[in-house]
Amino acid sequence: MRPLRYSINVTLDGCCDHRAIIADEDLHRHAIENLERADALLFGRVTYEMMEAGWRRPTPTGATPEWMEPFARTIDAAKKYVVSSTLDQVDWNAELLRGDLGEAVQQLKRAPGKGLLVGGVTLPLALAELGLIDEYEIVVHPRLAGHGPTLFAGLSKWVDLKLESRLEFASGAVAMRYSPGS
Repeated sequence: MRPLRYSINVTLDGCCDHRAIIADEDLHRHAIENLERADALLFGRVTYEMMEAGWRRPTPTGATPEWMEPFARTIDAAKKYVVSSTLDQVDWNAELLRGDLGEAVQQLKRAPGKGLLVGGVTLPLALAELGLIDEYEIVVHPRLAGHGPTLFAGLSKWVDLKLESRLEFASGAVAMRYSPGS
């Protein structure tokens, strides 16, 4: 069964607004490693539209630093599944997931492969409620944002996690990987 891995960047005070995050070359390289551990990405509508707007190729020459290009190429080429009840269609190498979320994700997990990678805020909350996330990676950045959104707001039950690994970046960001369980 393919594992479903969740990865998100947050500030020290828990803000997961991408505009509050300090992106650098090391973090993009780490993100590529996460993408390469997955056969497909799983997004909700908001994350899909944000990622498509930022990373769909081609982009104008010089629009992003050269060190962002490997990440851009990798995410652009990745297979994507989009959970949305409001979108009628998607492209950018994407397919809409409809119907029961739990059943649809279980079906994706049963397919052979390396894994699935999910990002965002709302969809991972629903997946955590269903107990479908096999690995949580939280990359904590050394910044206080003073606003939200925050992770897992409204989670109905505790999810105990076991620290599996920790990686410190030169920027002061720390990536912590957890598996469900105590």
